[in-house]
Amino acid sequence: MSSPPLRPPPSALRARAARLEREGDLAGALAAYETALAAAPHDVDLLAALAQIAERLGMMGPAEGLWRQACALAPDNLQAQDGRARTLRELGRYDEAIAVLQAAITAHPTEARLWNSVGVTLSQQGQTESALTFYDEALRLDPRLATAAYNRAGAQFDLGALEAAQADFAAAGKLARKPADAAMITFAAATLALARGDLAAGWEGYEARLSPHRPKPVTFEAPGRRWTPNLPLAGKRLLVLAEQGLGDEILFASLLPEVIEALGPGGHLTLAVEPRLVTLFARSFPQAEVLPHRTETVGGRARRSAGDLAEPRSIDLWAPLASLPRRFRRDMADFPNRPGFLVPDPKRVDHWRRWLGEGPPAVGLTWRSGNLLGDRRRQYPPMASWMPVLAAGATRLVNIQYDVQAEELEALAALGGRPLLQPPGLDLKNDIDDLAALCCALDLVVSVSNATGQLAGACGAPTVMLCVPAAWPRLGQETYPWHPTIRPVAPRIFGEWEPAMAQAAAVVEDLTRRP
Repeated sequence: MSSPPLRPPPSALRARAARLEREGDLAGALAAYETALAAAPHDVDLLAALAQIAERLGMMGPAEGLWRQACALAPDNLQAQDGRARTLRELGRYDEAIAVLQAAITAHPTEARLWNSVGVTLSQQGQTESALTFYDEALRLDPRLATAAYNRAGAQFDLGALEAAQADFAAAGKLARKPADAAMITFAAATLALARGDLAAGWEGYEARLSPHRPKPVTFEAPGRRWTPNLPLAGKRLLVLAEQGLGDEILFASLLPEVIEALGPGGHLTLAVEPRLVTLFARSFPQAEVLPHRTETVGGRARRSAGDLAEPRSIDLWAPLASLPRRFRRDMADFPNRPGFLVPDPKRVDHWRRWLGEGPPAVGLTWRSGNLLGDRRRQYPPMASWMPVLAAGATRLVNIQYDVQAEELEALAALGGRPLLQPPGLDLKNDIDDLAALCCALDLVVSVSNATGQLAGACGAPTVMLCVPAAWPRLGQETYPWHPTIRPVAPRIFGEWEPAMAQAAAVVEDLTRRP
């Protein structure tokens, strides 16, 4: 009878998992750490390593459970307590996070990282001014804690104290010892520079988004030479790879008319975009070849390519889409007053106008993003704050929120005293071309800063956009430079949505008074 194969010792399993993590194979590291933990289920260090991998993969629920187990095994382990509080915060369980941190601070009152974590938790709840007190205490206890300086800079940014934020980002950059921290700080400081209207410095720092040390780094596979702002484009064959989220692809696509002009009649643009955008972009940029980009995981990292590029050898230069502002948007004068660079299908616009028919003004509503984890939650107004918009004038309210939940529609109907109209047969998440047509058929769109709001503005639809305080895409302006038909409104600080909602409601009221 043959003996079962010997299982490697826990030390070998742990070493393999750590190696995979260093190589960026997070999925492989997760599986390896799970195997190691099965062999040593009471190993707190293994629980911590596995929890951290789960966090990096966005698995916050399982990560919180692992940190909870680590806390039970080692109640005084500060890494476990801080980790559990962090995952509770990302899950929106703020009171539980604060309770964990309060207990930890009571036992370890001089631990700066715990005070910093309380500040982050308060910031994510919109209690930014209170958070500053905790960042200050963290830095008093440890003046070299780069993350506390970085977080205090973010709080100052949120409060509109941009000079103080700039000083704190500079201090944090000097304190950073880890490449990941340095990349994070450089990118955040770049968005601050953009928010202040310092476009040249902002776009240079914005390149830090591509750092391999950033969370979930993206690499590019493209033929030809990487474009830099000093390289001439006239007569060249340029490949542009769209990046970041759907809304970012739409926002930065506003530069493409200038890029096509710079290429000239002898040049050619190939554009690789999110598959849902191909039809709309192909119609809008008939001079370009538009195809879907493809993202694969290679060695644990996302790698983006142009997918089925017909003639890769013909490409002279390539560029990530959000690198183009380094040449084409270095000054506010570089922003053309050009409403609607995207062109919806006119037949579908007519279709939606016929569906709406005669009647009071039709107002489309979208109120959140698809991602509400962690810090993103506070970027969107709570449901109850929408009442002034819902009650403003005699309007027909139309749902244009993707991934909508039945309870959301019920809550809005209760607040507004009438249900939202549902566009029949329209997949609001995946049929972006038809959604663009609907936006142009509406009298007004009221949106948070999500992909649908960007789409409406890019198509030239009248739009009120509820932005966060000191939102960097506004570039320090009262207007929205990227899309002239967007009217931005924003609270003074996070959580104070009432004045912004009153401004949005006033626009809706004005719409109903027009003859």
